[in-house]
Amino acid sequence: MSTNSYNSNNRITFNERIRFPEVRVLSELGESLGVMSSNQALARAQEETKDLVLVTEQAQPPVVKIIKLSKYKYQLQRKQAKARKKNRTQDLKELRLSMFIGAGDLLARKKRIKEFLKDGDKVRLSLQFKGREIAKKEFAYELFASVINEIVEEKLGTVEIQPKIIGRKMMAQLTPA
Repeated sequence: MSTNSYNSNNRITFNERIRFPEVRVLSELGESLGVMSSNQALARAQEETKDLVLVTEQAQPPVVKIIKLSKYKYQLQRKQAKARKKNRTQDLKELRLSMFIGAGDLLARKKRIKEFLKDGDKVRLSLQFKGREIAKKEFAYELFASVINEIVEEKLGTVEIQPKIIGRKMMAQLTPA
């Protein structure tokens, strides 16, 4: 068999390509099976109808794992995806509400807020007062409170910036929990 390329920058060395005199062998679950020669480790892997995969060659002696190659590739792929997700920057999404929003529209907005928070993005809620609406600020505070309470109760997010009025605009900001 040969070295299999699973990713342009990740080469996986396995089976006969592992040419070290001694290797530290791990089971599929990561338990140490001890230090043995490469040939012994390969024979043991073939007995179990699995592959011998090089995990790291920097260690003394190099570390190999007895595991199905496809499973090892899958685990690597999952680990890289998790790392990419962790390194992802947090976006700020803005949702605009209106003073007298309909029940269906409010439900749709709440659903979008939950989706954004689950994706790990911050959410800014804003409401632009039109005409004489600014005289009824308490309705806006009630609207924001209902939205925020639902998000906090479901433990999807926390309030980063409490609702406040700046000029003719009311704003609040939520962060993922």
